[in-house]
Amino acid sequence: MSLTNNNSPVESVGALYVHIPFCVQKCAYCDFASSATCADDPAIDAYLASQLSDIRRFAELGLLRECKTAYIGGGTPTILGTKGLMELVGEIRNVCPQLEELTFEANPDTLDDTMLTNASTYGATRVSIGVQSLEDIELKELRRVHDAQTAQNKVRAAVASGLDVSVDLMCAIPEQTDESWQRTLLDVVGMGVDHVSVYPLAIEEGTEFGRLYLGMQPTWNDEEVQARRMIAARDVLEEAGYCRYEVASYAKQGKRCLHNIAYWTGITYLGLGTGAASMLNPRQYELVRSVYCKLPHIHDECPRIRISLLGREVELLSSDQATAEDLMLGMRLVDGVASESVPASTRTKLIEEKLARTEGNRLVPTTRGWLLGNELYGTMWDIAKGEVQTLSW
Repeated sequence: MSLTNNNSPVESVGALYVHIPFCVQKCAYCDFASSATCADDPAIDAYLASQLSDIRRFAELGLLRECKTAYIGGGTPTILGTKGLMELVGEIRNVCPQLEELTFEANPDTLDDTMLTNASTYGATRVSIGVQSLEDIELKELRRVHDAQTAQNKVRAAVASGLDVSVDLMCAIPEQTDESWQRTLLDVVGMGVDHVSVYPLAIEEGTEFGRLYLGMQPTWNDEEVQARRMIAARDVLEEAGYCRYEVASYAKQGKRCLHNIAYWTGITYLGLGTGAASMLNPRQYELVRSVYCKLPHIHDECPRIRISLLGREVELLSSDQATAEDLMLGMRLVDGVASESVPASTRTKLIEEKLARTEGNRLVPTTRGWLLGNELYGTMWDIAKGEVQTLSW
């Protein structure tokens, strides 16, 4: 528990996410809440000022007093420039005295040496770089701004800066082959990064790829290719000393992303910005509502409340639904969940379908479970009773 200025008890959230919705250009696969924006657009400074104001207001309410992790995501946070990004990093560090990890996302084309030099000084501990591929022809197909050489240069500079460095990679993409995927993986390993996240490309409605391929199954993105590439990533990364701790993430010893783990372990978090989401308890929700006055009043007691700012929706989860969600998210982790927390019928079904297995007193995902995540997580969510109540404003 923490204390507000008037000494009334307030439970702090465990994690903070700040969304920056600006990019140099929109990638062909991207369905995030972001838009192509010139770096000198006045809207960027205005948006940053509003986020800094909200951070201070929530800090004054005690909601950030015991926050352990913070993540600045996007969009492209590095489009803020060194001054703007460091102002945001510094303010988060200033109002979160218990912070253990502070990450900012970066794209190679807007990450410069000055930014890296200043990041640690202002309080950042990690940078997550959106590399996606180290093959120029693949980057061009994805509509990425940077080329492979720029990505390599910026990743090496980030490693040399002393920050913990994570790299995001994408597989099952146009022009990618098994051989080019292997080269990208080995090149990333050779640069000495601490953490690698690997994602198969998803073709989403409303994106350039969605307009080209939605309803189709391009050969470069079919399920067999996705599975083969994810298994190749596992083999290369584990051979290089990275341990898989989550379905899409690998880390060296002691370098797991604590913010990622917060999402999968039921820790409350506050999301600020255009595309952000929050997961709160009732007391925290009422404090957020005191700042965001348009949020609906909740009459019924519920243990978990989710807010989608972009969707203008609030979800109210019952105890059963919160439990099912915790089990579903927990199965993203290599450690799985306590076997006794899963109903016997569900546990039996998962084991029979080879989506999970028991290890001691834990139920953990199998390789098949990793690859067939929708089936695994859906079975866990089926434990929940009734529909999630949704309110709009």
